[in-house]
Amino acid sequence: MAATHTLSPTPSGADVDAQIKRIIEDIPQINDKLQDASPQEIIAWSVDNLPNLYQTTAFGLTGCVTLDIISRISAERAQQNGSPAKHLVPLIFVDTLYHFPQTLELSERAAKHYQAPMYVYKPQGTDTTGAFEERWGPQLWERDEDTYDYLVKVEPARRAYEELGVRAVFTGRRRSQGADRTSLAAIEVDETGLIKVNPLLNWSFADVDKYVKEHGVPYNELLDMGYKSIGDWHSTSLPLGKEGTDERSGRWSNKAGKTECGLHKDYFKFKVLAEKKMREAELSRKDAAQA
Repeated sequence: MAATHTLSPTPSGADVDAQIKRIIEDIPQINDKLQDASPQEIIAWSVDNLPNLYQTTAFGLTGCVTLDIISRISAERAQQNGSPAKHLVPLIFVDTLYHFPQTLELSERAAKHYQAPMYVYKPQGTDTTGAFEERWGPQLWERDEDTYDYLVKVEPARRAYEELGVRAVFTGRRRSQGADRTSLAAIEVDETGLIKVNPLLNWSFADVDKYVKEHGVPYNELLDMGYKSIGDWHSTSLPLGKEGTDERSGRWSNKAGKTECGLHKDYFKFKVLAEKKMREAELSRKDAAQA
């Protein structure tokens, strides 16, 4: 991938640890300040206050808007300081090996358009769909969706955070997406101590769409076909409801009650369960090979 940069880990350091600790302690006060802030204000605050900050994105519409706002803030800061333009927040793109071709094309196009450093992570030890299915079998998402989510999304993202020294990330979550996202705060911290920033939490799909059109933001061409929330090709369909108003209803539409892929679930519980199932699968394969 042309926009992919060589891995360059950033050590955390005692100063970064202390800064993160102070921010976590102050999150209630910070959210009081930011609860009605604009995406631009939330992003600017994050750039100024959060060390080792990255944007984790699958290049959904909200992520593309966030990327555009970061780029504009980066340009403004460079102009103010009289320094060369530099995109201030590197990207992390988790390639599940099951993205739509349009999503993969957009990831390269957007990173190049914004001159944003992008780190691409894939399922461990499997760079292609064929290699993944040779190891884990076809349609793992049908047989064991939790293990699938762990292997293609959760583990690669956690590996990226550890190798890059990530302490905070921008996400594309919004309250208007419903389900578990209705109670989002601007700044959150997960069970691993990772700070998650939701800069567009107060925007609707219409708000995001309007920004994209007004600012010429690169976006996934599948949106022109009626899609609104785009993930892996096998778990994405056109949204349900009147005129497709239920934005995320096209995600896992055949999985009753599922609203998240695992990236925003309890990491430690998810990891323990997935690794147990993976050990069982490995033992089954060895038994089958010896039979």
